Amino acid sequence: MQRPVVIGLILLIVGNLFSAFYDVSIKWLPDDANAATFLLVRQITSVFMLLPIWLYAQRPMTTHISVHLWRANIGSVGALFLIIGLMALPLATVSSLFYSAPLMIILMGYWFLKERITTGQVFCTLLGFVGIVIILRPSEMNWFGLAVLFSAFTFAVNQLTLKKVPNTEHPVLTLMLYNLLGIPATLLITAFQGLQGFSWGLLSIALLSNAFLLIYHWFCVLAYRKAQASDIAIAEYTGLLFIVFLGWLLFDEWLDSLSWLGAALIVLPSLFLPWIGMLIAKSGRCSVEGLLVEPLILESVEGEPKR
Repeated sequence: MQRPVVIGLILLIVGNLFSAFYDVSIKWLPDDANAATFLLVRQITSVFMLLPIWLYAQRPMTTHISVHLWRANIGSVGALFLIIGLMALPLATVSSLFYSAPLMIILMGYWFLKERITTGQVFCTLLGFVGIVIILRPSEMNWFGLAVLFSAFTFAVNQLTLKKVPNTEHPVLTLMLYNLLGIPATLLITAFQGLQGFSWGLLSIALLSNAFLLIYHWFCVLAYRKAQASDIAIAEYTGLLFIVFLGWLLFDEWLDSLSWLGAALIVLPSLFLPWIGMLIAKSGRCSVEGLLVEPLILESVEGEPKR
């Protein structure tokens, strides 16, 4: 394995550790904390934390403000649902459901952007959604699980919408507008629910979670600049391992056997797909019209908030 790829894998693994720390920080919220209040405080403090970086980058601007506004409002609703899920469900369950986002990206890219879909991606998508059903267990319908699933859907929409933003835009601008333009929507939700549970403890958690997210994005930028996405994207799935370990270590949370099966159906097919694709390619077999054999890549874009 080439040295840049090894370095990129290490950077991305470390980055996913900080992404797991972000999820953990939500669990540390005070018992009387309100999800909308926390999100509002996190967005406001995030803008102030990003402001010096934006100034240092010589105040980059955008010509696609409508796209950023659309993404920010969708992202605010999705982030709120994710926080609600994290406050109510085990970390590993939330993380497993959230990893359905790449599967949604595949389907929406095929339906709305007319992107090609591979035979392997069809296989992974079908298994992944079976895994989602197993985790949610319709006979024991959990609305918090549906909230996380909706959050994953909004993330997938935002990933696809980001394709409308040119790669020349500075990553810090994308992050800053994502938080800044989402504040009005969060304010409306907070006004409806009431500004409840604000405390110095909540403010501290908001600052800490922002720091974890910024460090995660920084490591992602370094990793994807060091190596091609197709070579290192597999390391994104280490986040689930970190989540399972931290949930067990800090909160005595553990997945039952059915949830492990569901998580495996979501994650493992995507991990093995590159090797399956190479084996099929070597065998010289071709797919049916419009279906090609290519590895599934978990997209990560500079400046794109994961959560």
